[in-house]
Parts: sequence; C-alpha cells; structure tokens
Amino acid sequence: MNADRLLRIALIVVGLIFVFGIYVLGTVWPSGWIWGHGHSHYLHMIIGVYATLGVFLLLASRNPQANRSLIWFTVWSSVVHGGIMAVQAFRDPMEKGHLIGDVSALFIVAILLGVLMRQAEKAA
Repeated sequence: MNADRLLRIALIVVGLIFVFGIYVLGTVWPSGWIWGHGHSHYLHMIIGVYATLGVFLLLASRNPQANRSLIWFTVWSSVVHGGIMAVQAFRDPMEKGHLIGDVSALFIVAILLGVLMRQAEKAA
C-alpha cells in the first residue's frame, strides 16, 4: 500500500475520531478525557473545535497533497496541545489520567499523521 493511500486512511480514521470519538470517550472515560471536575462548558467547546477539524480532515482525505497545510496544522497543534496538557496533568494530581487518555492520543495523532505526511510528500 502506498504512502498516499495510508495517509488517506489515517485522515479518515482521525477525522471520524475527532467528529464522534471525543464525546464518546469523554462519556465512557471522563478521567482521561474531560478536564476539571463537575459541570464545565469547556467540553462542549473542545468537542465543537475538534469535530470541525475532523470534518475538514475527512474532506482532506480526498486529496491530501492539496490539503498539506491543514494536515501539518493538525500535526503541530496536536503536539502543542498535548504538550500543554501533559504539563498541566503533571502539575495537578487530579488530572493524571489524561497522560494515558487525551494527551497520549494527541501525540499518537501527531506522530501518525506526521510520519505518513512526510512519506507521502517524498513519494509525490
């Protein structure tokens, strides 16, 4: 399977997770996916942002090379977002579950899309 096809598949999987998975994971495993305690408006905001990004990643899967800046934005924003959350999780003992949950997930997304994007760019 060539690099472009693998990237297209990864964009579809990540896009679907961003659109549907964050809400589901927050419901099933709140200590790894929902920050803070008690009711928070934050969850709805982050779901909205990531669902929107997910839709655009799904659209980008049709032609990844034409959407390189969006894919690289997803890679680097995932690194930055995951890094900030990692620092916060280390500082707040109540948020340690995020190191296994959303922090790790963002780093996995960044590595997966970054490696596949690099391979697809070399092959193009």
